[in-house]
Amino acid sequence: MNLAFVYAGQGSQYAGMGRDFYEDFAAYREVIDNLDVDFDLKKVSFEGPDEMLSKTEYTQPCMVAFAAGVNAMLAEEGISPQMAAGLSLGEYSALQAAGVFDAQTAVKLVAFRGQVMDEAVKDLPCGMTAVLGLQREKLQQVCDQASRLGVVEITNYNCPMQLVIAGEQQAVDEAARLALEAGAKRCLPLKVSGPFHTSLLAGAADKLREEFIDTDFGEMQFPVIFNVTARPLSEEETLPELLQDQVHHSVLFEDSVRYMAEQGIDTVVEIGPGKALSGFIRKTVKGIKTFSIEDCESFRKTVAALKAEGAFS
Repeated sequence: MNLAFVYAGQGSQYAGMGRDFYEDFAAYREVIDNLDVDFDLKKVSFEGPDEMLSKTEYTQPCMVAFAAGVNAMLAEEGISPQMAAGLSLGEYSALQAAGVFDAQTAVKLVAFRGQVMDEAVKDLPCGMTAVLGLQREKLQQVCDQASRLGVVEITNYNCPMQLVIAGEQQAVDEAARLALEAGAKRCLPLKVSGPFHTSLLAGAADKLREEFIDTDFGEMQFPVIFNVTARPLSEEETLPELLQDQVHHSVLFEDSVRYMAEQGIDTVVEIGPGKALSGFIRKTVKGIKTFSIEDCESFRKTVAALKAEGAFS
């Protein structure tokens, strides 16, 4: 078995996530109880309301805290991957799993990240829309055409024929209209608070650069496949640079999945609320077995299945 962990990004959160883990697993409780944040993370994660949990400043630390707790549970079971990846925000959880950040540092960084992302586009009418059934080359042409009305860019390459565009609202709406004319099956506006992974977030990247100066980056225990390159860290790159670029560049998740498959990954565990990434993986490559961990039941089933393969003690 060649195992990878993948971590969900913003948008998959829901009120109640992690509550059963907290009640049933000491390893999860220890992680959550030792986090120092400036809001009641347990209350927001376990009780919501959804409107509050959906705000970037709360979503990001709550999601990364959830993943850190699950990472501790998996480590306690002796289960570790050969490599990891995360969708956008999930990249920080992948790095935490790999030993680059401890849980407190990861949560602190994403809380800051969420704050500066919000500030970068405050009061700017903007949006994100999923585009289904259109090839990436055609959608790029559509964005180029719609950009006469403002910034609109492809931000997420999730899987074949499932892309996301974002930018200034008028330009996004025009791109969606043109995409449908070009043959897209559907265009679905997303409930998010900003045009993530567009050039509009360059200011947030600059502030992250300053934050990273005083951040300790630990040695990576296994490769993380990065959003902006769909490859592991190269000798010419640095972790701070890749994390800065990630904020205002496209997320190459489809390309990352193809790379992992080329490296022999045959089993993937998705960590986080929902099962969106498992769906993307199955639509991208054939033959990879997927598991999802979002609650106690799915955790126990996944651990039992992995141990049945004989790869873990």
